[in-house]
Amino acid sequence: MAISNIRYGEGVTKEIGMDLQNLGARRVCLMTDKNLSQLPPVNAVLNSLAKCGINFQMYDNVRVEPTDQSFLDAITFAKKGEFDAYVAVGGGSVIDTCKAANLYASSPTSDFLDYVNAPIGKGKPVTVPLKPLIAVPTTAGTGSETTGVAIFDFKELKVKTGIASRAIKPTLGIVDPLHTLSMPERIVANSGFDVLCSPCPSNPIDRPAYQGSNPISDVWALHALRIVAKYLKRAIRNPEDREARANMHLASAFAGIGFGNAGVHLCHGMSYPISGLVKTYKPKDYNVDHSLVPHGLSVVLTSPAVFAFTAQIRPERHLEAAEILGADIRTARIKDAGFILADTLRKFLFDLNVDDGLAAIGYSKADIPALVKGTLPQERVTKLSPRPQTEEDLSALFEASMKLY
Repeated sequence: MAISNIRYGEGVTKEIGMDLQNLGARRVCLMTDKNLSQLPPVNAVLNSLAKCGINFQMYDNVRVEPTDQSFLDAITFAKKGEFDAYVAVGGGSVIDTCKAANLYASSPTSDFLDYVNAPIGKGKPVTVPLKPLIAVPTTAGTGSETTGVAIFDFKELKVKTGIASRAIKPTLGIVDPLHTLSMPERIVANSGFDVLCSPCPSNPIDRPAYQGSNPISDVWALHALRIVAKYLKRAIRNPEDREARANMHLASAFAGIGFGNAGVHLCHGMSYPISGLVKTYKPKDYNVDHSLVPHGLSVVLTSPAVFAFTAQIRPERHLEAAEILGADIRTARIKDAGFILADTLRKFLFDLNVDDGLAAIGYSKADIPALVKGTLPQERVTKLSPRPQTEEDLSALFEASMKLY
């Protein structure tokens, strides 16, 4: 799966000048259409470029519903400008036109039909390196900021066709919901991001990879959890179950898409000292000559205690996870969400023959201070927990994880 990087939030357009600085751009092409060139989305981009001293030229002749000729006009402009980065501000028409301009300016000897989809064009693969393209969509519909497709009307044949290649995907899509508002009195939001739980950094280059719960990560995380609920037991119990093994392999990638942007929290922060302070434990089926606690095991052993602890912040989400893992929540009370998820996890782990808590892998209450001490520096992940935790909280969580069943 190939998609562009996406940055979402009210007012994020103001970061585009810094993005271009970080890319080392010296000569930027800004593409839009005549209507948008007078409106707030373009003004927001222009203000950011000016603030950061970005050298740019604006092309505002993009045709809404582009044609082969309107593509060619934009391509001519791009070739003359010898740009090293592109910014597209508009709907699908603008973004698609900018993709084509970037492609043919980067491949100046190519004939226009070389990259157009067959059978109308030759459909050649794109092998030339393209310049960075930042897309700022102003409509909600085309998704062009995430795709490697540029659509146009081929006038001679009176058909719609296009160019399709992962190589022409935008480098970054800046999805700023302020641009979809119809009211003229637009207020630039300085309150940071609605969806992300990390504060807005002074420069986008400083934004952490792990930025907290967000709507897109939620989709992937929940999907991965459903696959785990359906296939993990099968994958463990029958090595010949190719469907289960294959689905778990895919679930791993799906989960990575989710937590690779949102991040992980307490279970992972606590897992590092659990792995690092291992004494004599050697897991079954691991052909090793040293003690180790596999990462997955070190994470999951604290999960019942951790989710019982965090549930009070978003109980409905904890109940949703419990239901996916098999719990009947029809008569569940919201205040019991944490206990229900913890019990569901314990049953799940028991069915999978998982070691009975930290005590089963060699730890005792005497080790808790060292385990807490090893968790405290893991702020990269522990600060993403929906519920803040003290040293006393961590001690209690380790103690509660000594025995699971």
